[in-house]
Amino acid sequence: MIRKTIICCLLYSLNATAQDTKPSLMERLHEAQQYLDAKAKAKVDSQYIEVPDKPWRVILRYKENVVDVDYSQSLDIPGTNDHSDWNLCFEPPVASSVGFWVGYRGTGFSYSKSLTKNAGRYYSLSSTGAKYGFNFRLRRFNTQDAKFSSIDHEKGQTSQSDTAVNMPAPVWIRSVYVNGYYVFNGHRYSQAAAYNQSVIQRRSAGSFLLGATWYQSSFDYSDIRNFVFMIIGHGIYRAKVHQANIGVGYGYNWVPLRGLVVNVMAMPTVSVYNRVKAYKYETNYDLSPKEPVDNYGDWNKETRTWANGKTHKPILMADTLNHQFDYWEVEPEVNHSMLQLNLDLRLGIAYNWSNYFIGAQAQYNNFNYKNDHGKVNIFDAYARVSFGVRL
Repeated sequence: MIRKTIICCLLYSLNATAQDTKPSLMERLHEAQQYLDAKAKAKVDSQYIEVPDKPWRVILRYKENVVDVDYSQSLDIPGTNDHSDWNLCFEPPVASSVGFWVGYRGTGFSYSKSLTKNAGRYYSLSSTGAKYGFNFRLRRFNTQDAKFSSIDHEKGQTSQSDTAVNMPAPVWIRSVYVNGYYVFNGHRYSQAAAYNQSVIQRRSAGSFLLGATWYQSSFDYSDIRNFVFMIIGHGIYRAKVHQANIGVGYGYNWVPLRGLVVNVMAMPTVSVYNRVKAYKYETNYDLSPKEPVDNYGDWNKETRTWANGKTHKPILMADTLNHQFDYWEVEPEVNHSMLQLNLDLRLGIAYNWSNYFIGAQAQYNNFNYKNDHGKVNIFDAYARVSFGVRL
């Protein structure tokens, strides 16, 4: 009996010892973090790039985003050699926001609260590593404020006019921007040092970058109250673009003193895929010369003719928008083109001390696309300031 009791005690002791030596969850997480930290430090030249020991960061941000959309068309006057080149420019309010970013090394998430009314919605996500970078932006807004500019060529004379207009109904604009880049000199140069402070640039260095961009946007003012712009815009009420771009750029980190880095990056890109789908509409009004007598009568929606048998009525006789105005969608127009030149410019400044850092960043993008009747240029830029701490 005594022998059996001693054996049981020994077995229990061995089992307890084995359980005590089994790594806990926190120990495993610590080992995984040490492995990731060692891996991150091994990818860079420590004389040029410092990987902080504290991998977590909390950043407070204030940001302002600006979008400018230019929509241009050319209009020929029926029965004459006259024509007009016009441009509608939409500038929504500057989107100001405050928020925070929380992340581990170069990856994390952010949340922001808009401080501007009617500025639309704006979302962004980014991730960076020693050799790569990724950015995602989504913006959707509507506006009725516009600037109308025209150059009229009439009877051999040229005249120009610029005026502020209020669209009868809102214009909706949506854009999605996805960008990825590869850094050739990633062991000595880091974009992240200036833009999210996941690493610290210790010496000045530069690198060529290979970039790819996917961009898509939509432009929509298909409300019956905007009928005049539909008629002079060749029946186009809305358009969608899908564009893929590739490019080669160069970035440089200048380190004038310890802890301070100034980054400049420029990357021109060329579209390798550019698809524009314009949704076209037909209406019972057009730009035909005004007749001395309005004898059109009532409009028949079933036969799509006026009472006098004509299919269109001069727009100059549309004194007020009434129930007789009619429009309907026809076959959309799809165009494919290439070799559109776009531009990506970035500027970043950061200063690090102890476990704290401050920064300021700005980015400018230009996208353009066109179809047989007109073209759209979109200018998208932002500027932000930030303060962060490493944990």
